Amino acid sequence: MIPYPDIDPIAISLGPLQVHWYGLMYLLGFAGAWWLATSRAKKSGGLWNPEWVGDLIFYAAVGVIVGGRAGYVLFYNFDYFLQKPIWLFYVWEGGMSFHGGLLGVILAVFLYGRKLGKNFFQMTDFIAPIVPLGLGLGRIGNFIGGELWGRATDASWAMVFPNDPTQLPRHPSQLYQFAIEGLVLFGVLWWFSSKPKPRMAISGLFLLIYGLGRFTVEFVRQPDPQLGFIAFDWLTMGQLLSTPMILLGAALIAVAYKKYPLINGQNQDDLKWLEKHSVKAGKPNGKKGSKR
Repeated sequence: MIPYPDIDPIAISLGPLQVHWYGLMYLLGFAGAWWLATSRAKKSGGLWNPEWVGDLIFYAAVGVIVGGRAGYVLFYNFDYFLQKPIWLFYVWEGGMSFHGGLLGVILAVFLYGRKLGKNFFQMTDFIAPIVPLGLGLGRIGNFIGGELWGRATDASWAMVFPNDPTQLPRHPSQLYQFAIEGLVLFGVLWWFSSKPKPRMAISGLFLLIYGLGRFTVEFVRQPDPQLGFIAFDWLTMGQLLSTPMILLGAALIAVAYKKYPLINGQNQDDLKWLEKHSVKAGKPNGKKGSKR
């Protein structure tokens, strides 16, 4: 086994104020997303104004928090929610769901996109490459907090988590998810989106890679105790929620290359947006001719 690095889950303690590593990872994720999005906006040829990025990150942050909490309550603790609906608002007790957070971000990005006059996939193709940074940091927060561990194993890299009542050697599945959701997903999407791609292709690739990675890791991640296996003595809620992501991601990529090919290296909806807002393609973002 590898000894678990028993790190105090409280990163900062100032009297009654305690900042946990998990919360700190959220803050770092949002800050990193802002930096990456701003960098990409400056190179967008007028499609994005760096000043919009702060508002976009704010909308996305609200979507993550509200959607993540609602998803955890409704997807993983629906029976308890029916008994005590107000528990939905007990955010201090913890509990977040990626799939719920994703739905929250989708709604938030759609609403902000309407303010900018951009369609839904123009928004998601821009934001998808910066999301893995927050996902990876969140899994590091899970690992430091000693939560969401893997199933029991005799692998030489197994760990015993201090919060585990069984004290069995387990897969450090949080680190597996950090590698897939954080490092691999970020690297692939950042490279793939470095040049214009058919509309929906970037969003589709995000859904496909995340869905496949999460579905696979669930085979070694301990199922949620209140749910156990959903079906077949192996299907987990995480796998059930990831299956539509895999199917939709593959479908979006196929449709993107078939129906929305680039013309002269550009997406047509981007060119129409630039024309409508009197911004010349390829011109660095500036305040002249741009609208907030």
